[in-house]
Amino acid sequence: MILRQQGNFGAPKRLIKHIKKALATISDQNNSKNDDVVSPPTQARVVICGGGIMGASVAYHLGKLGWGSETVLVEQNRIGGGTTWHSSGLIGVFKPTISQVTLTKSSVALYEELEASGLSTGWKQCGSLNVARTRDRMTLFRRMRAQSEAWKINCDILTPAQCKDKCPLLNVDDLCGGLWIPGDGVGDPYETCISLVGEAKKMGVTVMENCALKKVVQTNGKVFSVETSSGPVACEFFVNCAGFWARGIGQLSEPYVKVPLHAVEHYYLHTKHIPGLDPMTPVVRDQDGHIYFRENNGRLLAGGFEPIAKPAFEDGKIPVSPKERQLPEDWDHFHVLLEQLLLRVPSLGNAVLDRLCNGPEAFSPDCKWIVGEAPEIRNYLVAAGMKTVGISAAGGVGKATAELIVTGETDFDMYELELSRFLGLHNNRKFLRDRVKEVPGLHYGMNYPFSEFQTGRNLRMSPVYPKLREAGAVFGQVMGYERPTWFNPDQMKEHEEFDWSVPYRIAYTNTFGKPPWFDFVAKEYAACREGVGISDYSSFTKVDLWSKGKEVVDALQFVCSNDVDVPIGSIIHTGMQNKRGGYENDCSLARLSENHYMMIAPTIQQTRCKVWLQKHLPSSVAISDVTSMFTALCIMGPFTRTLLSELTDTDLDPKHFPFFTYKTLDIGLANGIRTMNLTHTGELGYVLYIPNEFALHVYSCLINAGEKYGITHAGYYATRALRVEKFYAFWGQDLDTTTTPLECGRVWRVKFDKKMDFIGRDALLQQRDDGVRRMYIQLLLEDHDIETDLWPWGGEPIYRDGKQVGVCTTTGYGFTFKKQVCLGFVENIDEKGQKQKVTHDFINTGHFEVDIAGIKYHAKTNIHSPILPTKYPDLERDVYRATRGKSEEHRDPNQIVRAI
Repeated sequence: MILRQQGNFGAPKRLIKHIKKALATISDQNNSKNDDVVSPPTQARVVICGGGIMGASVAYHLGKLGWGSETVLVEQNRIGGGTTWHSSGLIGVFKPTISQVTLTKSSVALYEELEASGLSTGWKQCGSLNVARTRDRMTLFRRMRAQSEAWKINCDILTPAQCKDKCPLLNVDDLCGGLWIPGDGVGDPYETCISLVGEAKKMGVTVMENCALKKVVQTNGKVFSVETSSGPVACEFFVNCAGFWARGIGQLSEPYVKVPLHAVEHYYLHTKHIPGLDPMTPVVRDQDGHIYFRENNGRLLAGGFEPIAKPAFEDGKIPVSPKERQLPEDWDHFHVLLEQLLLRVPSLGNAVLDRLCNGPEAFSPDCKWIVGEAPEIRNYLVAAGMKTVGISAAGGVGKATAELIVTGETDFDMYELELSRFLGLHNNRKFLRDRVKEVPGLHYGMNYPFSEFQTGRNLRMSPVYPKLREAGAVFGQVMGYERPTWFNPDQMKEHEEFDWSVPYRIAYTNTFGKPPWFDFVAKEYAACREGVGISDYSSFTKVDLWSKGKEVVDALQFVCSNDVDVPIGSIIHTGMQNKRGGYENDCSLARLSENHYMMIAPTIQQTRCKVWLQKHLPSSVAISDVTSMFTALCIMGPFTRTLLSELTDTDLDPKHFPFFTYKTLDIGLANGIRTMNLTHTGELGYVLYIPNEFALHVYSCLINAGEKYGITHAGYYATRALRVEKFYAFWGQDLDTTTTPLECGRVWRVKFDKKMDFIGRDALLQQRDDGVRRMYIQLLLEDHDIETDLWPWGGEPIYRDGKQVGVCTTTGYGFTFKKQVCLGFVENIDEKGQKQKVTHDFINTGHFEVDIAGIKYHAKTNIHSPILPTKYPDLERDVYRATRGKSEEHRDPNQIVRAI
């Protein structure tokens, strides 16, 4: 604790003897009971659970959209009595992604609007100062400064002396510099919550305090009603805004809704009044020290995100009463933050402590917000997991949630935040308890490229996982699945036996320059282009769809923009568009029989694509997630056909087994191997979908037979490099719910003339007539030195003739080009700020540059997939001969395999 007499903090245990314990409590005046008894309605269109700032914002925006009189807000205690009252109130616009930035900007606009109308929010635009102790942190700040041009955020890089000018309290002796964001500020979550609820009431919203939710009832997969301690309420929509109770609320339905959240202890240090403290002192974040502080009514409020957090309420029982929910102060645990606060603000040692508040906060497993409709129940929406920055998220997320309810869509692109990004495993309590120790520290951690979680590992593994470990695999994790990123065989001892007790290798990059895995990936890339590479594709989403008759064909024709009524044994690549033409899914469909398809989709789509299909396919079409039933091994390279021919009796000649077709093969002693003649990387090869019981046998056959061809294990980074160089778009990075096939050069995959209508057809026809307002391009950096220059890792702004016109979405090193390759979208914005059509002339006539952390590099642009140098011209000729006369799908240069 802070004592003027002591002059410094010293050891926390000694300090406890010198001062009274002060715990934060909610003022009785603020929580005086309302004498008016609110009778629960028997019917409403929307019921919102949770009277914190998030629930208040949803109610407010529903009222603004005209649904106020049909909305009920249910709060188990008092309005603002959850985490809202003890939040730090920091409002920083800079977030990891543009979608979160846009939502936060909407929040700031709302609070400014409320303040202008005389309603209290505590909003104060004091700016924020992020300081850096290391060169890597300064590199991150320079990358943020570059991104700010595209994200329309005003910010500046500062020297240590300039940081001192912005905040005289700081010790800057060990700083490298800082990032100043003048548009940031602070607010009062409690005052904002009360103001929003007050306005919502005026618009007809019914607010029920001291009313506990007992059950959410669904009928035919949709919300039907809720049961509360004050009686039942029939409703059409339910919104779970229950903060760290959200996971428990999710379990009050059948089936229960999985909301993966777990509370951790979070500390707020409050001082007494400090004479002369400037009320416009900026928010200061020292992320290298894991701390922040702000001015708060003449006092300092300080806190942080310790590297190893302390889980709270591990039994899942979170008290309703704020007093019972308060956790005891733990000075030993807080000590790591306390030391850093004293280092950064030495005068803090002479301040007088008011209290150390231990207020629990809930975090999701990936440190992102949780929004959107629940996969389990239609019209059940969630807005939770806002960490400690609920006030930053509330305005935008509340507006987006209300729009989804009223209109069924929103202009905010929130796919990366949707609840459907999770699987059931993410809601496992033990998993959450372990992961939540790590997640808060990442909030202020160094965001290196391709960062990996250290907890919750060894969870989902293919049957060949032990063999991959023995081969030197270094693993990343996606959707809980252990996926090799690169291989370092030198790390394995000769004749080393597989031992589960030996720590496995987790992928790392830990630099913004040339990565430590570069040489390993280069060898794997070369094998895939010049010999034989083998890669584990088991994490890909795999779904079987079938029906008794041809219902599955008609249903897929409706949800797919390509023509899926192809001959049996054919494979088709297609998008699944929303009504605005954006991608809800990007997948491959193999027609196994007349009424049976196998869908292959990105790993991160495992929950999301199933939900989309369930919404739009009739009950006569069966959907089965077979992801965990098959081990997928991809072999790629010019000698794969020869290799596979040694292991199967099936004739693999392109005349009998052409590209983009499917066959069931016997391989070695195993049968029933679903084999697809494609690789998803643009190389010659096959993907084998192997029943798990045969996986080790088939893998061993491939490795043994491939030895004479120099078969080499290839990880995700190598296959990613192949795809980037081939100009292939990635769902979740390049393609999202706002991207259309016309914008990313895939109009040839949209069959406007097929007999059936499909979702998004009208929007795509309109865009085809009007022309696209943005275009997907490939840029090759001309003057970049991979050894000394910082690398592009995604998010870099793109310039044309000195004007910022777009942003890089996916980047990678082109081992054949021997240049950095950037993929991204560009726009043509006129002097009035209006978007104009983007034409090929616009791309071909401009001088393009890519800004990497403040340095612009000249770039050559490509609109179409480039033709890479060919090492085997005879094989190349065979490929074209095999595809001559085939459909456009098989002839398109994006899909024809070229082997080096």
